[in-house]
Amino acid sequence: MPSTPLASPFLAVALGLALAGCAAPVTTPPPQVAPAWHSPLPHGGTVGELRRWWAQFDDPLLARLIDAAEQASPTIASAGARIAEAEARRTAANAALVPSLDASANAVRGRSDLSLPLGTSASAELRASWELDVFGGNRAARDAATERLDGADALWHDARVVVAADTANTYVALRTCEARLAQAQLDATSRAETARLTELSRRAGFESPANSALARASAAQGLLLVRQQSEQCDQTVKALVALTAIAEPELRALLADAIAHVPEPAAIDVPSVPAAALAQRPDVYARSREVAAASADIGQAEAARLPRVTLTGALGASHIEFGGGTFNGSLWSIGPLAVSVPLFDAGARRADVVAARARYDEATSAYAATLRRAIRDVENALITLQGTADRNTDAQIAADNFEISVRATEARYRSGFGTLFELEDARRSALAAQITLIELRRERVAAWIALYRALGGGWSESLDTRTAADDSRTGGQAR
Repeated sequence: MPSTPLASPFLAVALGLALAGCAAPVTTPPPQVAPAWHSPLPHGGTVGELRRWWAQFDDPLLARLIDAAEQASPTIASAGARIAEAEARRTAANAALVPSLDASANAVRGRSDLSLPLGTSASAELRASWELDVFGGNRAARDAATERLDGADALWHDARVVVAADTANTYVALRTCEARLAQAQLDATSRAETARLTELSRRAGFESPANSALARASAAQGLLLVRQQSEQCDQTVKALVALTAIAEPELRALLADAIAHVPEPAAIDVPSVPAAALAQRPDVYARSREVAAASADIGQAEAARLPRVTLTGALGASHIEFGGGTFNGSLWSIGPLAVSVPLFDAGARRADVVAARARYDEATSAYAATLRRAIRDVENALITLQGTADRNTDAQIAADNFEISVRATEARYRSGFGTLFELEDARRSALAAQITLIELRRERVAAWIALYRALGGGWSESLDTRTAADDSRTGGQAR
């Protein structure tokens, strides 16, 4: 028979509200995060912007290696998996805000009493259940899940920026190593020639055995430096193989086209870094989303201490064959409208609120620390850029003049007016000056890469002129 709905469902709702009384949830103040982001994600959430930045370097192989490293990176793969997990959690949180619907069907044939004839009954039913989110607990859970999804997406971009920067630094280190190796080989060739000429002079009686031994020792030292540098370059190639997952023979073939060429980006003038540029850092953005999610967690925990109101309903059809007769009909019900009031839980729900507030405090502290670290990273990169620019002129002058000194000392030595000791001293100074110049170039390129990473991979000259319209771009987010 059809069930009868509650005479006055509003009485139950009124009861729940009355029991709530003064137990209204405490409103958590919004987290103090950046009020506006010029770009919600680094590179505007597009993969192309990352590639275009690396295209500024005068080395097309660098961008190719970075692409390969991204494909092979387990860190990026893990970050993508965390996005999928966060999406599933948000879907579950959204589902809690709408009614759930279940279907059931059953059929029975037999008799339940010896005095009754054989009968058959069949029925099908749809049953709905809905928790009325009176105090916003489910909405808070949905908001927290959404914020954490945004944070997971940002951390995926952060992983890409880190992998790109690590790959670029390793590649620059390899090219720097090759440049040093080339310089060491030139020096070793010069030492070997000096040793050969000195030995000829000794045989002719113009040089002492001591000078000949010194020249041979210098030549051996030059070869030792070449072998040491070559070993370091081989180790760096192995590191690139591990980063990019490119087979070593193939990678060495790719590297052979620009040996000892240290890539440099196009000249970029950085008179200042706008504060909005720090918004490009995905780790800063992710921390801010965690603060917002922790704030929503507090609302969810506080709502759990308040009454819960649920409403159920059912609609079905039934077919009965009994004693030669057939009965068909529909069944429906609305209710019960139930109110569940927490009375005693030994402080468990209150403890959940305290824990949620503690997580919020932890999230705000972590956000502030991340922001300070971001500022420090940017300032350090800018200091290095300025320092390398200031030192470059002096280093170039030193290298040029030491080279002139070596050539003059070598000419004097071969003419018999200089000593081998003077030549070796001049050669050592010239080699040190050339290596300093090479390292200075590497340090400057590394500073550009560090600035790129410190700004979350989103640096561009027009960053400070972007408008709020950029925030409306939601397409093209790479996952």
